[in-house]
Order: sequence, then structure tokens, then C-alpha cells
Amino acid sequence: MAEELLKIEHLTKRFDDNTVLDDISFTVHKGEVIVVVGPSGCGKSTMLRCINALEPIQGGKITINGDEIVYGSKNLSSLRQRIGMVFQSYDLFPHLNVLDNILLAPTKAQKRKKDEVTKEAMELLKRVGLEDKAKSYPRQLSGGQKQRVAIVRALCMHPEMMLFDEVTAALDPEMVREVLDVMLGLAKRGMTMIIVTHEMQFAKAIADRVLFLENGKIIEDADPDTFFENPKTERAKQFLNIFSFERSKENEEI
Repeated sequence: MAEELLKIEHLTKRFDDNTVLDDISFTVHKGEVIVVVGPSGCGKSTMLRCINALEPIQGGKITINGDEIVYGSKNLSSLRQRIGMVFQSYDLFPHLNVLDNILLAPTKAQKRKKDEVTKEAMELLKRVGLEDKAKSYPRQLSGGQKQRVAIVRALCMHPEMMLFDEVTAALDPEMVREVLDVMLGLAKRGMTMIIVTHEMQFAKAIADRVLFLENGKIIEDADPDTFFENPKTERAKQFLNIFSFERSKENEEI
């Protein structure tokens, strides 16, 4: 088995009296793709934010390659650079063109040479089909293009792993595929990823493991074939039946 990269032990997260994550534990190995699914409000996005120390936690421990990630710690900036995160809202700077959006963090935070990062950025933009958009501004891009730029921006920081939080949720259906194709390409290249998504067919295609969350707890942790074909819990069966029904309705309408 590949080496252990991320370890989450007894993670607990509360907002006031509301426990959002309840004693969660799991390990991610290098090159592994974990897909996290579950109903809205079950804690999926909050879990990603805790991993990247965007939220303080009330219990447990998160480590990357043995280094503990602690909200507010002195070395947090350097630890965050090891974990790329892409949100559904893109978060591109509107006053900077695509290339400058990508160059900002590597040149400022990592003090890398602009020429070196520019060359890498252009290679990555070419890989995702956006080489010709390097001088365009975010307002000139489609949602799918903005999301691909956000992925390139994260990759230019040379992260050890990537977190994706519902990155296709705000996109039109035609734009979803172009973003998912980029993520599939990353998986083939061995990038370690944790992906929160409602795209079940994509989840089945890309996942090495599927975590199903319910009320802040992991109630299933299985390979995709087992989870999608023979889930162990009644709650997971109910959840998957909703998507089966939606697909049936779509076929009827066609």
C-alpha cells in the first residue's frame, strides 16, 4: 500500500451547540482519490475546511506526513501550501488577468522566480485547454473556464494533495464535463485528492474510496463498486435511490 499522507483522528467540529463533525477518523494514502458524498448539511464542506485549517476544531488531530495542522499556528501558512483547495466560487481576483491570478501566490508566498512560474503556468493552462486565455480577465471567462483556472492556480503551488469542494455545483451542465475531465486527468497522474461532489457517476468513475457522511459521521467507507452496487446501510441505499430516480425521470423526459 502507498505511504500514508493525511491522517484524521477523532475530528470533532462544533458551531456553538451544533456538532457538525462527530468523532471522524480516516487515512488518505499518497495517490489515493477519496470522494465524499452525503446529504446537504452533513458536514462534507466543513470537513474540507477543517483539513485546511480554515476552521478551528474542537477535538481530534489532523496531520499531513506527520506534521500536525493546527488552526492559528505559526507554521500554518507553509502547511497550507502543501494542500491545494478549490472552491465552487472560483475566488479569482477580478482585476488580474488569468496568468497574474496564477502567478500571485507562487511568486509572493513561495518567493519563486516569475519566469519559472510563468513557464509552468502556461504548460498547465495548455493542459486544461486555456493557453489562449492567459491574458483574459475573469469576467471574460465562462464558469467552467474560471474553475479550470482555479485548479491551475492551486497546482502551481505544488501541493501534496488537493481538496475539491463541490467545484461543479455552480456550473451549467455543459460546463461540468470540462472541469471533471481535468480532475480525472489529475487522478491519472497520481494526484492525491479528496473530492466533495453530488456528481454520482463521476464519483464512481474517479474514486478509490467513497466516504458517506450522515449527521457529521462517516457511516460508510467503501470502494466505489461496493458503495454504489451494494451499500451496507439503509440510509446510503435511500440516498442513492434518489439519484436513480432522477436519472429515470430524465430518461422519461427524453
